[in-house]
Amino acid sequence: MKRIAILTSGGDAPGMNAVIRAVVRSAIYMGYEVYGVKNGYEGLIDGDIVQLIESSVADIIQRGGTILGTSRSKRFETDEGLDKAVNILEVFGIDKLIVAGGDGSLRGALALAGRGIDVIGIPLSIDNDLGYTDYTIGFFTAIDTVTHAISNIRDTTEAHGRANIVEVMGRNCGDIALYSGLSGGAESIIVPERKFDMEEISKKAILGKNRGKRHHIIILAEGAGDAYKIAEEFEKLTGIDTRVTILGYIQRGGNPNVVDRIMGAAMGNAAVEYIISNSGAYAVGICSGKIEIFNLEIALNIKKEFKDDLSDILKKISI
Repeated sequence: MKRIAILTSGGDAPGMNAVIRAVVRSAIYMGYEVYGVKNGYEGLIDGDIVQLIESSVADIIQRGGTILGTSRSKRFETDEGLDKAVNILEVFGIDKLIVAGGDGSLRGALALAGRGIDVIGIPLSIDNDLGYTDYTIGFFTAIDTVTHAISNIRDTTEAHGRANIVEVMGRNCGDIALYSGLSGGAESIIVPERKFDMEEISKKAILGKNRGKRHHIIILAEGAGDAYKIAEEFEKLTGIDTRVTILGYIQRGGNPNVVDRIMGAAMGNAAVEYIISNSGAYAVGICSGKIEIFNLEIALNIKKEFKDDLSDILKKISI
């Protein structure tokens, strides 16, 4: 019987288990034996691989994290580590590999493809930082988490008449800040894709304060600046008592929401259907609401575009 494997790699994201479940059950339905690689590329190098059956993925669709475990593997970045990974796949007789993760994880899959392994990537990242797909699995759950946190922060901020700089994840991509800023009613966002004017942000806050506004929420993507320095400058310019909240890893955890569960199921099934009939390196994505298959190398070279239209809406309605 032909064999297919799945691994989850890099930063975890809500929806990973939904993907694993879909891959396992779709592949079994199509006549494949399915194997799970523990702890990402680290587990692949070590041969930490287990067979997965239908019951292995029962009652996991609603869970955050990943039942397979994940890692960021330095060993896999070496020729020796890559050679070991390829050898392990050959020893286990695995014909196809599905990699669920972000940019670095999919680049790892591309490296395996260069050694003759058939691979397909599924975009899983709370950052939504892959240019070839409209959305990555895990992003919308992260936005839900951040939006809920903003609501709580606003309550205490308004009670004290303060401002709060809320730092969210996003080293190179500001989508978490943008979407949560819009959905959470933030006054301003600061993202790595665009320069920000602290004087302009401060003037908006002063205008709001003068008409009786008692809260000022600024969402900062972690890659756009130092939260404490920005808070200090904002307080100096406005005279408003300003605090910093760093949300951190709470953004990665939690039960995946309905969007990430559905995308996980759809992309997991699509990945299996495509890779069992094709050789090479591919990636699954979602474009304009439809599942699409991309050449993996081309997909990874598509630049992520910042959504200025949403940013403009936020500016207009956050006065």
